[in-house]
Amino acid sequence: MRPGALARLRRDGLVLAVLVAVYLAVSGLVTNSYYQLMLTLVPVWAAVGLSWNLFSGYVGLISFGHAVFFGLGAYTVALTLNWWDLSPWLGIALGTVVGAAAAVFIGMPTFRLRGHYFALSMLAFPLVLLYLFQYLGYQEVSLPMKRQDPVFWLQFTDPRSYTLIAVGLVVVAMAISMAVENSRFGLTLMAIRQNELAAEASGIDARRWKMRALVLSGAIAAAAGGFYACILLVVTPDAVFGMLTSAQALTVVLFGGVGTVWGPLIGSAILIPLAETLHAELGNIVPGIQGVVYGVAIILVMLLAPEGVFWTVRDRWRLGRGGPERPAPRGLERSEPRGPERGAGPPPAPARAAAAAPAPAPLLRVEGLSKAFGGLRAVDDVSFAVASGEILGIIGPNGAGKTTLFNVLNGVLPADAGRAWLDGETITGRKLHAIRRLGVGRTFQVVRSFPRLSLLDNVLIGAYGAGLTGGAATAAAEEALERVGLLHDAARSAGQLTNKGLRLMELARALAGRPRLLLLDETLAGLGREECDELLEVLRRLRAEGTTIVIIEHTMHAMLRLADRFVVLDHGKVLAEGAPQAVVEDRSVIEAYLGKKWLARCST
Repeated sequence: MRPGALARLRRDGLVLAVLVAVYLAVSGLVTNSYYQLMLTLVPVWAAVGLSWNLFSGYVGLISFGHAVFFGLGAYTVALTLNWWDLSPWLGIALGTVVGAAAAVFIGMPTFRLRGHYFALSMLAFPLVLLYLFQYLGYQEVSLPMKRQDPVFWLQFTDPRSYTLIAVGLVVVAMAISMAVENSRFGLTLMAIRQNELAAEASGIDARRWKMRALVLSGAIAAAAGGFYACILLVVTPDAVFGMLTSAQALTVVLFGGVGTVWGPLIGSAILIPLAETLHAELGNIVPGIQGVVYGVAIILVMLLAPEGVFWTVRDRWRLGRGGPERPAPRGLERSEPRGPERGAGPPPAPARAAAAAPAPAPLLRVEGLSKAFGGLRAVDDVSFAVASGEILGIIGPNGAGKTTLFNVLNGVLPADAGRAWLDGETITGRKLHAIRRLGVGRTFQVVRSFPRLSLLDNVLIGAYGAGLTGGAATAAAEEALERVGLLHDAARSAGQLTNKGLRLMELARALAGRPRLLLLDETLAGLGREECDELLEVLRRLRAEGTTIVIIEHTMHAMLRLADRFVVLDHGKVLAEGAPQAVVEDRSVIEAYLGKKWLARCST
């Protein structure tokens, strides 16, 4: 579990227990059958909303087609009862399996899509099943009446029994959601939602985790659909596969709050009674008024509470108590490492390998690596090697292909030609998360953080991605934060950090996986002179500990103090390679950086 998870689970569990007790007490006092049905539908749709939130709320891929799981669960119960006289209890259990299997079938092709393309593709599945069940002659499937054993057949004369079971269903869905939210599972999903590339670069197999979330979500939605069939006693394709079913699941979560277990409960408790009451009173005058209610709810959320009722109320309540912690002024973060004292002179140059020492086998070896985008060869037949414990600087003018080289090395982009080996093992051709598992850590030119997560959770993603779990992952994350000087701010939100803090946090996330090789892409970008000195000190400590680093950087004075060797790229090709001082005095390097006119001026 994540740090602090037990305390959060106890708190949320206590709140849920109180709400359940109050809800059941109110249900026991209601005698009107229609209002009792409404009290049953609220937890049913809350469970469906929780299933939608478990996938779309945490992963960030919007599903317009969760009715596919709901409908399959409903038809599984109805058809197995008619065909095989199977108890609805067993039908609901079988429906969850059908829903989970459908999630695998749906996820395999649709996870190739992104954004609105994914949302629209999800919409197609319930529509296909709606017409398929109509074509097969299942326009209206009635559940046979079996009153002799109401508990076994889930057919009660007292509607309060249905409410009790519905509350039990939503409690199970809540327990699953709470467990996910407070575990590695939930943290991984939230990281994927906020920055999938950063999660993959940290070692997370995003596709696999998204599939797990969809399978669990589909199973819960199918269980709710199976119980819904027992309430209505008649199942029709429009009732369970229709657009309104998917809209209800989506709307109750958007209204209540996405990405929290309480959002679906809040949305269901407000919107379901409102929609059902208006349908009963005005349904004959305004057909489809339920859809109007959900449409108005979405408009109100967009205008008044874009993040949903839960997050809006919580943020305003915290603001009323004094507001969230504000970030420290730039350059004054108390826990970040201090740079050298003024007047102490420049830090010592990095120790160079003795000339007489035998050359060890390189940790990283690159041969003939190439990558083209159409007619542009961004990386063109690049070869070099990096020894263990060495710091290699990759320099070159803008557009030289430096970041593309990193993207090919760590699997963001596939290579067109050439190969690369890490300690003798091929890394080209592998997926991004797999290369991270082999020991290649990466930072990005533009920092990729998970802004709504704390620093500790940001760095935990790196530990989880490396295969660590439980206390070992937490210890590795805390150690990494301490190595960069951010441990005291571990609970602080990443969205509150300055540029220097973000750079250090991203470095800590890469270190949490205990990499053998670090690829640092312009780690000093946007930093002042003193901030550069502080970060350089961190990098020198890492090299002293034996970490091998390949760094892209435009800040030449910093690179001269840090790197053991330079590789210069120009138009995707290796222009020069060697000791830093020799490389920067090379006429071809000066020409590539400053142009022929500047070179002619220097020569005269």
